[in-house]
Amino acid sequence: MPKLSTDTLWELAAAEVHTRENGTREEDGGEPVSERTVFLMGSKAGGKTSILLRCLERDEPSKPTLALEYTFGRRARGHNTPKDIAHIWELGGGTSLSDLVQIPISTNNIRTLSVILILDLSKPNALWSTAERLLLEAQTQVQKAFSQVERVRKVQGGGKQQASVQPAARVLPKDYPDRELINPFPIPLLIIGSKYDLFQESDSEKRKVVSKTLRFLAHYYAASLIFTSIKSETLMSKTKTFFSHLAFGQERGKVVSCDTSKPLIIPAGSDSLSQIGSPPSSDVDITSLHARNPLDLWKKVYEHVFPPESTSARLELKDPAKDSQYIEPQIDAMRAQKDQELEQYKRDAAKSWKGLELES
Repeated sequence: MPKLSTDTLWELAAAEVHTRENGTREEDGGEPVSERTVFLMGSKAGGKTSILLRCLERDEPSKPTLALEYTFGRRARGHNTPKDIAHIWELGGGTSLSDLVQIPISTNNIRTLSVILILDLSKPNALWSTAERLLLEAQTQVQKAFSQVERVRKVQGGGKQQASVQPAARVLPKDYPDRELINPFPIPLLIIGSKYDLFQESDSEKRKVVSKTLRFLAHYYAASLIFTSIKSETLMSKTKTFFSHLAFGQERGKVVSCDTSKPLIIPAGSDSLSQIGSPPSSDVDITSLHARNPLDLWKKVYEHVFPPESTSARLELKDPAKDSQYIEPQIDAMRAQKDQELEQYKRDAAKSWKGLELES
């Protein structure tokens, strides 16, 4: 006769949570976890889905991402070994749906989560604003999730001071280049510059500005950086190596290429501020920009060369129902009817409240 468990439902749930939280990343010095989460975000129509399908070795046509989509990948560590699982979230719409980052970034997966930011190199004018907005949204949500985990830990510990299971942010090695001058992203971050095949056809000086700026951004956030194109098997193979490192804990690779005339391949910790140099500002006086910090300085120089796009178009797409790629005639007609009914209800309600005020 099987032995009956005397644990309460709460004790069983607490034990399950404890088991999940004991997972560690390779960079923490522990064994690779069996489940990890990867969150992809980036430029609208920047090739996120196509890159993901290639990294997962799925031979299927890519489709526009509808808001936020989930998939998963599995990979065996070796012969006759259990397969590791990667939970993968992809955010569509560029920056217009950035509020949705709170779904894939949660207390349930924060300890095994990595972020991939995919930026469209063929649209340099939107590059900085896209990176800035999405990284800020993701970083805010990550820090919020860590804070919630810490509060729960203190409650469970009865308010006693105990060592945190996970620090609130990544702790870089003491010999990490420029460790005291940068602002590491709180979880592992990979920046991918997509559509390199189109990018390499642009003006060489402008390519240099984009390349140096992304080198600075990647180093500032302690992130890895790679330029890729789905039309290049060689570049996609190297991209897949970076992806597999985050998703399955495999070796990241040691290839480094900092030559701005070639596709950049820079693993985190392989670059430095001295190698990157100062912002490319041949036709602007840096001292006249009144930058608050190095990040602000690079932003001002970059946007001097590539003025940001108008925000009006992006604001219009804040509501997915107004996005042309999601058109559904019957649903849209019904939505318009309901919107009219709602407006009429508001007007009627306002009249009723005014009537009540006059009577009183």
